[in-house]
Amino acid sequence: MTADPSPEDQYAIVAVASSAGGVQGLIALLGALGPDLPVPVLVVQHLDPRHRTVIAEVLSRRTDLMVKLAEDGERALPGTVYIAPPDRHLLVGSDGVLALSRTELVHFVRPSADLLFESVAAAYGPRAIACVLTGTGRDGAMGLDAVKSRGGTVLAQDPLTAEFKGMPQAAVDTGAVDYVLPLEEIPAVIRGLVEARGQ
Repeated sequence: MTADPSPEDQYAIVAVASSAGGVQGLIALLGALGPDLPVPVLVVQHLDPRHRTVIAEVLSRRTDLMVKLAEDGERALPGTVYIAPPDRHLLVGSDGVLALSRTELVHFVRPSADLLFESVAAAYGPRAIACVLTGTGRDGAMGLDAVKSRGGTVLAQDPLTAEFKGMPQAAVDTGAVDYVLPLEEIPAVIRGLVEARGQ
């Protein structure tokens, strides 16, 4: 009989970043994670702030996980996907409480994957998983470095398979990525990590 893993040994959060082509990428990722994921998922997808977003509704129809726009001050719960609202940075504290911010743009974007990943690294250290999917630009690369330096695990979509390779290529170029995978292989790796750690 194995002892229950201690909380320090288990992954506690997954953070995902995507931009151009990201909605389809998120549908593929979230749709394959299954209904009973034991950790919350925080998502930065670059969205046009001039329009009301329906991304939570779109993704909800394609995954068994609960999907919602993140709200300031709410606690992130397992099996739930929290999406940064348009024009708001999404951060998380060590208590799992989410914060939204309108501080300045980072690399010309808000929400910023870098800020999300840096907050996840600071709050969760080795208990964090960060993942970069398709997108243009470099958002997320600096933040991945922070996650890796705190002992977390880093994944990136293989740029050769990404609809837009800028963000995943910038991630890979950091040298901090543990797994470079085609999109369809990422969900199984994430599930394997969150379910196997500490056993």
